[in-house]
Amino acid sequence: MRLLALWRTSGKLQVGASILILFFVISVVHPLIVNAIGKGDDPLKIGTYQAWLMPSWSHLLGTERYGRDLMAMTVTGLWASLQVGVLAGLLATLVGILVGFVAGFKGGAVDSFLATTTDMFLVVPALPLLITLSAYVRNVSLWQVSLMLAAFSWPFAARTIRAQVLSLRSRPYVDLARANKMTDMEIIWQELVPNMLPYIGVGLANASLGAIFALAAIEVIGLGPSGAIDLGLMIGWAVGWGALSLGAWPIFVAPVTVLSLIFLAVNLINVGLEETYNPRLRRVAGA
Repeated sequence: MRLLALWRTSGKLQVGASILILFFVISVVHPLIVNAIGKGDDPLKIGTYQAWLMPSWSHLLGTERYGRDLMAMTVTGLWASLQVGVLAGLLATLVGILVGFVAGFKGGAVDSFLATTTDMFLVVPALPLLITLSAYVRNVSLWQVSLMLAAFSWPFAARTIRAQVLSLRSRPYVDLARANKMTDMEIIWQELVPNMLPYIGVGLANASLGAIFALAAIEVIGLGPSGAIDLGLMIGWAVGWGALSLGAWPIFVAPVTVLSLIFLAVNLINVGLEETYNPRLRRVAGA
């Protein structure tokens, strides 16, 4: 009921969530879409069709250098990119929740140690390290890439959550929970986490979005998971092949458009949550 009320509150949230839901549905059913495009052939196999075909009813986005259908490649790449984004986002958010809640609620030496560790990870240059790891680790899988991205993403969630927990731990309902002899973990999960769900949701969305774009950045320079087509890899191919100079714009425009819509959707969700839970922004939006 609370989620339904939240859904009805913000139009921006509805638009952003609808775009993401549409992309998730497309990515989940992408094998059916690929089979429908191929009509008995494999549209992702080299040489299936003529190279550099322009968009038509037979090939809605045309074909690329090796005669593969670009629509089939785009929906397949969407699935791979969302997999990495969701896995890395979930792992980073889970670690951030654990570190942020424990540090903010416990305080003292525990808080100092965890806060210092978080700050150390924050100053580590993530992209150069990811590029180095991707260059030297052969046959890296989507799961391994997700782990590497999550390893550098969790400090942002941890720092935000810790700041909110430091504010919430002095609230009257927390003092009442302590008076009822609830354990620290019971207070965290029963009292603090429900009040932190909007922040956790925003952190998850931002971590997932960051992972998707980090994967795209790695792929554009020719690194990343092997044996998988993702949106960044398609952009890298377009740049490497000089597709735009050849007039074959769909191989570049299709993945860039999808990534831009994902970015727009996540930011609309963030703005919608801010307007819902921030009274000042709600008054401005209402005005």
